[in-house]
Amino acid sequence: MLKKRHLLFLIAFMPLFAYSQGMLDSIYQIPEVIKTAERIFKKETAGMKQTEVDTLVLLEKKSVSLSELLSENTPVFIKSHGRGALATASFRGTAPSHTQVTWNGININSPMTGMVDFSLIPVYVVDDMNLKHGASSLSEQSGGLGGSININNKPDWNNKFGLKYRQGTGSYSTYDEFLQVGLGNKKVQSKTRVYHSKSNNDYTYINKSIGNNINPQTGGYINPLDTNKHADWTKYGLLQEIYYRPNDKNIVSATYWGQYADRTIPRVTSFEGDENANLNNQKDYDHKVVLKWSNYSEKGKLYANSGYSHKNLDYTLHNQVPGQGLLAAIYSESCSRSYLNKVSYDYNFSKTFSLKASLDGNYHSVISKDSVTKTGYTEERTELSAFLSLHKNFADRLNLMLMMRQEYVDDDFTPFVPFFGFDFRLIKEKDLILKGNIARNFHMPTLNDLYWLPGGNPDLLPEEGFSFEFGLAYQKKIKRHKLHTEITYYRTDIDNWIVWLPTYKGYWEPLNIKRVLSQGLEANIKLSGQIGKFSYRTLFNYAYTSSINYGDIKVWGDESYGKQLVYVPLHSGNALLNIGYKGFFITYQYNYYNERFTTSSNNISKRDWLYPYHMNDISMGKNLDLKKIKLSAELKVYNLFDETYHSILYRPMPGRNYLLTLTFQF
Repeated sequence: MLKKRHLLFLIAFMPLFAYSQGMLDSIYQIPEVIKTAERIFKKETAGMKQTEVDTLVLLEKKSVSLSELLSENTPVFIKSHGRGALATASFRGTAPSHTQVTWNGININSPMTGMVDFSLIPVYVVDDMNLKHGASSLSEQSGGLGGSININNKPDWNNKFGLKYRQGTGSYSTYDEFLQVGLGNKKVQSKTRVYHSKSNNDYTYINKSIGNNINPQTGGYINPLDTNKHADWTKYGLLQEIYYRPNDKNIVSATYWGQYADRTIPRVTSFEGDENANLNNQKDYDHKVVLKWSNYSEKGKLYANSGYSHKNLDYTLHNQVPGQGLLAAIYSESCSRSYLNKVSYDYNFSKTFSLKASLDGNYHSVISKDSVTKTGYTEERTELSAFLSLHKNFADRLNLMLMMRQEYVDDDFTPFVPFFGFDFRLIKEKDLILKGNIARNFHMPTLNDLYWLPGGNPDLLPEEGFSFEFGLAYQKKIKRHKLHTEITYYRTDIDNWIVWLPTYKGYWEPLNIKRVLSQGLEANIKLSGQIGKFSYRTLFNYAYTSSINYGDIKVWGDESYGKQLVYVPLHSGNALLNIGYKGFFITYQYNYYNERFTTSSNNISKRDWLYPYHMNDISMGKNLDLKKIKLSAELKVYNLFDETYHSILYRPMPGRNYLLTLTFQF
């Protein structure tokens, strides 16, 4: 272990001793980084399916969590346990741990569970976000069998001093506050963001899991009106960014992100006892730091970063004991620390040929214990990864890319993962692109999968996937209108899929199942422009997601073999329409999921599946520009038609609710 730490230390400080050239092409402009237009024919992304989240969406969703943005504006399905509660991703029908998430270049997936709770990430801290679908995520790291979600912060080198304050007040005693202060010059920029969110979250709902009376006319059960009790939350956060540009060739930055969340967890809707007799609580403490250095020149770019991530998660369950009061039944404390280091080098041999090479070194340490049950584990993991990609353009009609990644985890080499992708311009000088890729990928078991007590299985095998996809992308600008559309078919075979199952021992245990086949179709359309004094922007996404269990019949049984995985919707879609006129604006958001099964056998009954739902939100407001001061007021109505729905079984979602936000900026 001492030698491993010395190696990681060397990787972390290599940038201090290294010097090389950087990249200066059409994507980067020195002294400023300016995104002038979205290009869909680049040799560096040949064959990759990548979605840039629209800047309008980021502005529209500033006051919500990343879980809501993803579920309403991308093909990613978010499994939400309730408003403000745990929210995980299912990307292309895969498990939550199969979606890799990066923040400013470092991975922020939990080394314990492999997941990210998107309800804890406010859109307010995101300046730029993109999704890399399927094996395209290999450009970031391995393990993204479904894909990766990459969020970033960036400086505004033109800013001298700016202040923005936003106050939100909504239903269920919900209060949000956001403050941003930025100052600097052409060499130094500082941006500070603080946020606070609080809610009683005590919405009412029709509890269809309980029938306490019989309707004399129909003979059916009467479902009572219930309240989402013990579901309140309090969240605080701070994001501090400092950027230094000593000259046109170098940029150095330091970013800190810290947050605290305190949430109580309500009982499931099927519980009919005294809700005050059982109290669940979860506290999350997060600290992340990233140091970056970028060196640019005419032909290359040298990029290095070192990151540190520290998370504490405390979960308690107290039960009411007659004569003794509330006593702890579970008092679980988990702490994870990650040291994440990366050095990468891009080099352009010519306008038509380039390469990228990188080396990653990561170290994770986990301590988990329950002081009541006296269980837990302490483990470490060391990861080394070497990456190389080659990019070639032929006559501005064909782009080819070859990616290769090899990793070394805890004294063992993992499977070699290659990726080959292509883009072919069907019509000369037109952005009508045929694209596709074929690749391999793998995902290591998480530390909880291997060592959790009780139930961890140290004999688990890594999940391995082989995939291919192809699609068609088109982009066109006609006067004051822009159109971008893309359709993609994908197919991924995953062997040794890891799933937790109940056992005769009285607890759950992870097992490898033989095979899961995930295949589907993704389609999206973006259309924006101006008609007279009106501006408009429309976004449409549709996903057909077939994720079928082909596990061992001896383990799963005949009823589960060949069936859709639980909670994965076969059809889903969303749409956004925004119209602006002289500072006034209105936005309509639509979101749809068809039925989702809650059992592996896909039983259709009241308790074994979730009904399809159509979600409608609308917001309207006014922007005022008073010389140096800008004011904005917006009213949002969520669940416009007051629909009753669930994302997870026995976890109700709120009916119609409101949020009013006021923004002051100069």
